[in-house]
Amino acid sequence: MPRNDLGRLKKVVGSPVGTCTFDDLSHCDAIFYLGQNPGTNSPRILHPLKDAVERGCKIVAFNPLLEKGLLEFVDPQNPWQMTVGASTKIAHQYLQLRPGSDIAALMGVCKRVMELEAKSGNVLDRAFLAEHTHGFEEFLATLEQTSWPEIEAETGLTRAELEAAGDTYAAAKNVIGIYGMGLTQQVHGTQSIGMLVNLLLLRGNIGRQGAGCQPIRGHSNVQGQRTVGISEKPELVPLDKLKELFGFDPPAEKGHTTVEFCEAVLDGSAKGFVGLGGNLARAVPDQARVHGAWRSLELTAHIATRLNRTHLLPGKECYLLPAWSAPRRISRPAGRRP
Repeated sequence: MPRNDLGRLKKVVGSPVGTCTFDDLSHCDAIFYLGQNPGTNSPRILHPLKDAVERGCKIVAFNPLLEKGLLEFVDPQNPWQMTVGASTKIAHQYLQLRPGSDIAALMGVCKRVMELEAKSGNVLDRAFLAEHTHGFEEFLATLEQTSWPEIEAETGLTRAELEAAGDTYAAAKNVIGIYGMGLTQQVHGTQSIGMLVNLLLLRGNIGRQGAGCQPIRGHSNVQGQRTVGISEKPELVPLDKLKELFGFDPPAEKGHTTVEFCEAVLDGSAKGFVGLGGNLARAVPDQARVHGAWRSLELTAHIATRLNRTHLLPGKECYLLPAWSAPRRISRPAGRRP
């Protein structure tokens, strides 16, 4: 099984990158948000989520924990909200499912969509399904064979809660499915993404403006080697190109994995940390031990577009270097409908 969701998403939609652009967040009517806490892990998306809610978009959050960033958001750039104004409520519906039960929860939403289709006959995008999908009848058979009591027992959610999520999905013209590693970093990660994509496909929510499947990436431990050639494994890095572009001999020795770096921080052999984005100190295992030793580093330097909690753990000498970053534009996969 692939180590991260790049290979998994490619397996089900044919492209390893999300099918949305940043602009699509301005045109969706509903967002299904799974396996990720934007407040801690991707604060940059909080503003688009807030803007979406304020123009009427409904966000359905699936998360075992009540995450503050999915409940409400106070805009630090809004003087009214930072003083006497109320926060913006983010999640229209918050579903606290049992860990690892995302497939069952999404299946429940799909069952509700099919129930609504049976009543009205105008919920599914039949033309899209016929032209762009296969295995639809087999999928329907699986839905029919899976009972509501089974889904409720697996997810810890009620049928009424999942039906409400299905109603939100069916009523929305454009839906985006957003997910993080909470959905993918498990033995059934590929199937979890597949079930989310299945839900989106039912109403043609792939390949058009304001709709699609969007993983939250950009973490230094997920995307770095693919975008800027950073990896602890020198054989994965285009060393010759780095030398050609920047005129220096890049180091060829093996670097630290995250766990190895934490061990080096704990035993004192690591002397400094330079972070290009990310919130590493909050993402590492055994935080209580690591955070105590983190402040003993001789140097910590952060190049970041947003403040996060790692910045609150300065070394003996600390630099926080703010950077500006334009919204990332992602090329749409070939065959995307207008």
